[in-house]
Amino acid sequence: MMYIDQLQREVKLTKIPTRIVSLVPSQTELLVALGLEEAILGITKFCVHPSHLRKEKIVVGGTKKVNYEKIRSANPDIILCNKEENTKDIVEYLQEDFPVHVSNIFTINDALELIKQYGIIFTKENAAHQLVSQISKAQNSLVTAIARFKIKKVAYFIWKDPWIAVGNHTFINHVLHINRFINVFEHKDRYPEISLEEMKSLQEIDFILLSSEPYPFLEKHIAEVQRMNKKAKIILVDGEYFSWYGSRLVDAFSYFETLHKEISG
Repeated sequence: MMYIDQLQREVKLTKIPTRIVSLVPSQTELLVALGLEEAILGITKFCVHPSHLRKEKIVVGGTKKVNYEKIRSANPDIILCNKEENTKDIVEYLQEDFPVHVSNIFTINDALELIKQYGIIFTKENAAHQLVSQISKAQNSLVTAIARFKIKKVAYFIWKDPWIAVGNHTFINHVLHINRFINVFEHKDRYPEISLEEMKSLQEIDFILLSSEPYPFLEKHIAEVQRMNKKAKIILVDGEYFSWYGSRLVDAFSYFETLHKEISG
């Protein structure tokens, strides 16, 4: 059986995979939602949803650095990776011995396509179809609900010291667009480092969004950012809802709807 992943790579399988190693947190959660929890053998230390998995599965390292021996000992039928989350070296090394599927997510449509691909590969088409339908309905509900709100200019930060924002060609930027937010750093590529001078000089900005991940921004950071930019309102946001592209999208859109009601009230 030959499949094509989201990098247009050929993934050859000799049978339906029943032994899975997932090196991407959002994809691990997606597998569980598709009813594949028992088939998961190995995960990363960042695969925190559902929380019990790390106690029951082989933790093979992180997303950028993995323990190849642990993966090899699991003898997986397939390894699931992502272009952004995992390195090219990891993919190239593992594909020498195992089938490796690589996702590449920039939009909601990409995320839905991945769910469909998993449905086919793991013979979970019905569960995948239901999940795609749920996400699509949730997205349509959000778009309708926020249509009356004014478009807002925002900056979305994922790290401090150095300060790193979200730019163009990212899934988060796409999600910001869906939320009728204009990303003031959209002219910059990927994840640009932002100087303190840039922070202070931001004009006509409505909100600065501080993500809960990968840097765990907390209440104490609001005052720090406010000192650097007195024009914007500083808001803590759940980074998983902005960046996880699997089954978490089902709840993400209702989270966004609530967020809009709070900031527009």
